Amino acid sequence: MNDQDNPRSGDAGRPVILPSLETPTLTKADLAELLFDRLGLNKRESKDMVEAFFDIVHGTLVSGQDVKLSGFGNFNIRRKAPRPGRNPRTGESIPIKARQVVTFHASHKLKSLVQGDTPGGEDFE
Repeated sequence: MNDQDNPRSGDAGRPVILPSLETPTLTKADLAELLFDRLGLNKRESKDMVEAFFDIVHGTLVSGQDVKLSGFGNFNIRRKAPRPGRNPRTGESIPIKARQVVTFHASHKLKSLVQGDTPGGEDFE
């Protein structure tokens, strides 16, 4: 079986990275560390900046407004109507209340970078 027959092989013989429990997650602490390393902010300023950013995003979404990050994507509030549901264990009908959910739509620029269509290292502007 060659690379073309292998569904786990990517373009140019590179293996496709499948999600696993061992795939690292980018955390707020990681973001603060990156600000510390790359911008020279002290650790407290870095942590405060990351917290402030997420507080602004959180507050904006809670107020019902969308958040648009140019070159990255949009966080949108979507209103879902009430609908009938079913408990999968018992089969019992359960009404699902109307609610709001947050959705994320990646920008074309981010999608291109993830797909490898655009060389990395470009700023998101």
